[in-house]
Amino acid sequence: MGVLDGKVVLVTGGGNGIGKETALLAAREGAKVIVNDLGGGLKGGDEGDAGPAEAVAAEIRAAGGEAVSNSESVTDYNAVAGMVTQALDTYGRLDSIVNPAGILRDGMFHKMSEADWKAVIDVHLHGSYNVGRAAVEYFRENERGSYVFFTSTSGLIGNIGQANYAAAKLGIVGLSRILAMEGAAKNIRSNVIAPFAWTRMIASIPVKDEASAQRVERMKNGMRADQVAQLAVALCSDQSSNVSGQIFGVRGNEVILFDQPRPVKSLARLEGWNPESLISQAFPAMSPDFTDLGATASVFPYEPI
Repeated sequence: MGVLDGKVVLVTGGGNGIGKETALLAAREGAKVIVNDLGGGLKGGDEGDAGPAEAVAAEIRAAGGEAVSNSESVTDYNAVAGMVTQALDTYGRLDSIVNPAGILRDGMFHKMSEADWKAVIDVHLHGSYNVGRAAVEYFRENERGSYVFFTSTSGLIGNIGQANYAAAKLGIVGLSRILAMEGAAKNIRSNVIAPFAWTRMIASIPVKDEASAQRVERMKNGMRADQVAQLAVALCSDQSSNVSGQIFGVRGNEVILFDQPRPVKSLARLEGWNPESLISQAFPAMSPDFTDLGATASVFPYEPI
């Protein structure tokens, strides 16, 4: 008996890394799995390859599970709607979607091209919209369903050279929160995970000094994709029915619950504020509670999934 017995789960980006480990674990926990992966490169924009998704689906079947593959892109709404239809046509239902599909096109903002900005936003943020929108009506009609989206500390905390990625990943947090709020009455849940794990995306980041090399080695050995998959699968289970609208992190064997933006301080002025009084009074009073720019000291990015 597994925590997903009888369930059907769609996993995007399921051909590699966290997506692959999630698909394999979901199957071991009793789910029938639709393994989606475009089979493209880390930067996107290439034609893709059906091989990675089918290889994972075949591995599941070889182990006695049930799985089919799909090699369409999450950037295409009709293609994502087709994934939902594929699940319904093949297995008669869909219970959860886990959406770690993504690309990277890093660069300093003052050098970032419009194409690199749009490509990352399209895959991560628009892709998450497509995944959410394509299934939400079915979930509402059946009064059940769950989403597991993926954010990053690049969005939650910040990281130099990833403005496009950070903007998309923080946008996903807002999307997930609203899906959770709007879906609560219909038993639809949505959560996000910020993973720390060794994936091909991490492997693509240049290592420029010995300190970075040591951090890379620690991550490679101690922060694995299969550890993140444990949380993703757990969030799909009916036994997690009380967990929604949350932001989690996984770092090795550590599971982290993040807080969410809420007011930390307020100041009122009876006669109202003007630029001079804000500068002379409000900002100095608030400055002890400012969030610092600690991420600017980073020489190795936070995990980009």
